[in-house]
Amino acid sequence: MLRYLPFLLIIALTIYTFIDCLNTPEEEVKHLPKVVWVLIILLFSIVGPVVWLFAGKKRVPGGAGGRSRPGRRTWVAPDDNPEFLKSLRDERDEKEKGKEKDKE
Repeated sequence: MLRYLPFLLIIALTIYTFIDCLNTPEEEVKHLPKVVWVLIILLFSIVGPVVWLFAGKKRVPGGAGGRSRPGRRTWVAPDDNPEFLKSLRDERDEKEKGKEKDKE
């Protein structure tokens, strides 16, 4: 079983990079057209996927200093989210109004 591990890793790397290439928008692909990258990944089993990972796609650094992709929102903790805090205040105000009406 151990002797099949390198082949399985190569196949897994090829499948991962193939799907990554297909899911990457055309404007984020560097150096060559997307179709050419797909052919390189599929025809050159080890070199193609490795080259795609290092040179084929614009990579955005992660973490606090990195830019997020357009259209994607970063996750905000509920106690830092103004919309969530406003919804809590609105619910509290509605409950207080309901209690005041019950007292009358």
